[in-house]
Formats: sequence, structure tokens, C-alpha cells
Amino acid sequence: MLRFSRKAKVAPTRWAAELLVKKPYNVVAVALANKMARIVWALMTTGRRFESTVAL
Repeated sequence: MLRFSRKAKVAPTRWAAELLVKKPYNVVAVALANKMARIVWALMTTGRRFESTVAL
């Protein structure tokens, strides 16, 4: 995802691209992994399905 984030226009990828401007690649990779892990944990504990709220 980080490799293609500079060209993408969707919000999660745009978030990573903006962070890459300010932070080193490895820091952004860990931040992205942390964000995804938090989403997965929340879904597992609540039993809900993932619903993207991204406006295209």
C-alpha cells in the first residue's frame, strides 16, 4: 500500500502519502500496521463487519 500511496486518491492511501512526506518509510509502515491492527481488533471484539466510511 505504501508503494502506491503517492498516486492514489482514496482516503486511507492519501493518509499514508501525507505521512510519508513528514516521516521516514519505516515509521509510516509501522503506523499503518498499527492502524490496521486496531481496526481488526475492534471488529473481532464487537463481531461487526467492516464498513468503509470513505467518500469517493
